[in-house]
Amino acid sequence: MDFGITFPSYIRAYHDAKLAEDYGFSHAWFYDSQMCYSDVYAAMALAAKHTRYLKIGTLVSILGNRIAPVTAHSIATINELAPGRTILGVGTGFTGRNVMGMPPIKLKTMKEEVGVIRKLISGKETKYQEGKIVRSIRFLNPSGGYINVKDNIPIHMASNGPKALELVGEIADGWVTIGLDANHISSGVKTIKKAAKAFNRSLEAVYTTNLTSGCILRPGEDIMSPRVIQQVGPFAILMLHTNWSSKNMSVGPFSPPQFAKKAKKYFDQHIMKMKTPMKKRYQEMHKGHLTFLQEGEEKYLSPELIKASTLTGEAGEVRDRIRQLEDAGVTNIALNVCGTDGRQLIREFGNEVISKL
Repeated sequence: MDFGITFPSYIRAYHDAKLAEDYGFSHAWFYDSQMCYSDVYAAMALAAKHTRYLKIGTLVSILGNRIAPVTAHSIATINELAPGRTILGVGTGFTGRNVMGMPPIKLKTMKEEVGVIRKLISGKETKYQEGKIVRSIRFLNPSGGYINVKDNIPIHMASNGPKALELVGEIADGWVTIGLDANHISSGVKTIKKAAKAFNRSLEAVYTTNLTSGCILRPGEDIMSPRVIQQVGPFAILMLHTNWSSKNMSVGPFSPPQFAKKAKKYFDQHIMKMKTPMKKRYQEMHKGHLTFLQEGEEKYLSPELIKASTLTGEAGEVRDRIRQLEDAGVTNIALNVCGTDGRQLIREFGNEVISKL
């Protein structure tokens, strides 16, 4: 099992990335949400500069927010700083689009853009289209020390729905998912492998990154203690967060079925009571996303929600859950840092989990 430390991209995250490397983590992942955090590629560049072997990737780069050649150029630049340890994770956009009141991009667009990006980061020429204009493009100075397109850059894709999972099998090198349901993981892996086979792709193993967070309980510590809530609460509340579109808001897009009523209650009593005008509600409802709890959000948390959404518990219990996820097909446990200080999370999992598995 690989372990990643996952940052809501803050520009000084390289301090924690270096610490994670020292404590046995194999990956550092960075979110791409331009209205919430620091620039994802700037944060990755600093992490690349201050680490030796840690693999560094976007989790995930939001296609549609940048044109495909720019995304290819950005990740190839990181690959120049961290040759062969760079990963491009891509997605259709949750907060990266929602925070502007925009819907996720369509899977058709994702497929087209990944095609352009893959050709460019492989050092090849490709077609690029804007409106009705189609042009052939390629990197003009690939050997000048500006970018690295010689060392492979795997492309991982975030997805949960059936069609999106099939697209992973068709075009991606790895899968990024959320939720700790082993059945969901094993079913998703099967779908991806089946799709890969249908497109004559050799994908015997699916590199699966499972985004979560966690906290190792101290002797006698309650799972609802202030320390635990601070460390994992902003991630757990994500299970209840609302998805915005230009037409409507949907309740709890990541919410497991057993928390549907709680998600509806959160929607009715928290989201719908916000003071921001409805036409700007998207600006407020994702404030603090994965970094801190909004005022009043803590009352929607429960031991059951925290257990279901994060790896929180006594060390032995957490190790057992990780073994179950590994059996289901998870390759990488990506632990979210809530806020801009991951030292406690890194040390807990380094000492109590990674070193003992």
